[in-house]
Amino acid sequence: MTARRTTWLKICSLLFAALLSSSAATARAQVLIPTEITDATVSAEDLARVVAQGSQLERERRWADALNYYEAALRQHPGRVEIQQRLELSRAHYDVSRRYNDSSFTTTLTTLSERDTLAIYAEVLTKIHSHYVHQPRWQQIVTRGSRNLEVALTEPAFAAKHLSQMPPESIARLTRDVQALSLADITDRQQAQDYVQQIATVLKQRYALPAQAIIMEFTSGATGALDEYSGFLTGSQMDEVFSQIEGNFVGLGVELKTEASGLLIVSVIPGGPAAVGGIKAGDRIVDVDGHTTADSTPDALADLLRGVEGTQVKIALRDSQNQVRRLQLMRQRVEVPCVDGVKIVDADYGIGYFKLTSFQKSTSRDVDAALWKLHGEGMRSLIIDLRGNPGGLLKAAVDVADKFVSDGLIVATRGRSPREDFDHRGQTPGTWRVPLVVLIDHDSASASEILAGAIRDHHRGTVVGQTSYGKGSVQGIFPLAATSAGVRLTTAKWYTPSGQAISGQGVAPDVLVQVVKKLIPGQEAVVGEDAILNAGLQVARNPVTRRTTP
Repeated sequence: MTARRTTWLKICSLLFAALLSSSAATARAQVLIPTEITDATVSAEDLARVVAQGSQLERERRWADALNYYEAALRQHPGRVEIQQRLELSRAHYDVSRRYNDSSFTTTLTTLSERDTLAIYAEVLTKIHSHYVHQPRWQQIVTRGSRNLEVALTEPAFAAKHLSQMPPESIARLTRDVQALSLADITDRQQAQDYVQQIATVLKQRYALPAQAIIMEFTSGATGALDEYSGFLTGSQMDEVFSQIEGNFVGLGVELKTEASGLLIVSVIPGGPAAVGGIKAGDRIVDVDGHTTADSTPDALADLLRGVEGTQVKIALRDSQNQVRRLQLMRQRVEVPCVDGVKIVDADYGIGYFKLTSFQKSTSRDVDAALWKLHGEGMRSLIIDLRGNPGGLLKAAVDVADKFVSDGLIVATRGRSPREDFDHRGQTPGTWRVPLVVLIDHDSASASEILAGAIRDHHRGTVVGQTSYGKGSVQGIFPLAATSAGVRLTTAKWYTPSGQAISGQGVAPDVLVQVVKKLIPGQEAVVGEDAILNAGLQVARNPVTRRTTP
């Protein structure tokens, strides 16, 4: 805990893209898109249909689903203001709902004084001023805070906490007052602090709304105004981040996907409590300690799964045959594997294979173990599968790339501050010269793109699959002094060895594969049924690549 308060870590990932087990809903919840959007251009009729389908999710308050839906729509139709606005609104609703269904936040909020929350807001603005990759736009930061507060007034969890004793007509006046806030010309962080303090004082006096709640909405809004990867992290979210970095967590050992019908089990970690209890991918958790999908949101159910190591949790699961069974499991510390499926997939050609699911502290060590295992089994070429990998630690990505790139630039980071400018280079000793194929898809992001980009630009191997996600930025995790919470801030952009910026573009494969049937998250790649893997095998079987590892 002490180290968390005195240091900050650099990550370059969608750390919450596949949040595991005991966590609440993922910040980028993996959900099914109601309708696939494929046209390169969008007519007024198409746009209306996109917004109508997203609006239905909004009316059902399925904010994680709406967020994922609009993100997919915006990737297909970049620059559409209407979709961007719906996306930002959904993210604001999701953030408020997530925080107020997080006991670490609500419990801490009750212990903070008005002075404490003002100090937190000031500290967050200072960190933005010192570390954010672009010059902060203070007017925009405060404007986003006021919108956060407006959204919070409509969220049931916020209302239950702060508005339950307020008459409906007073809530209506409060909402109008917040909507009518006149934002002065705010040009620096001191003016932002002064303004927020004034707003909190006025609304507290008029409506007895706790100043702490008002200020914390402006605090969350400050980071939300920056970009989609920056954000406020509650105490439990901070714990989740550090658990993912370490590669272990306390929970049941499952990967979850939030759905309206419950929590879908995407995959089960071998040896964890869920695996021992017979839980399988495809099961849905519909009850946690007596709380069901009828009276709790999927986010709230996921939050209930978290707890202290050694404590019990009772769950009900519905399987694919609609049969319900009940289990009582003990929460335990689970090691999250970042290297999976290590095997020789073609013995005749000596083609080795492993899947990298994330980049964490143990990744370099685990990749070494996989390489030596495959080497002992006769590996003559290697396929590294990065599909669905959301990223992780910058250093882990550099260390893995360094195993295959003998020397030269692996990735360059550039920020507003010169201290963020750094060239990460490979070292010749210990380089594996085995012929390489790297598999990527649209969900390969950040640290995955660093590895794929380095391999491609150095012509060290062949990249096969689909253009990657396009997240070319580095985030820093900054604990806050006055609370267990923290902030995630974009501190730098990164560039491949050829100087290509990945943000919004992604890494284009050397061999593009059109996929009809997408690999389901948690599903093992199967030779003969997997188009991208089959294409990778064809490349690996090419006579030019069939060389023995020195």
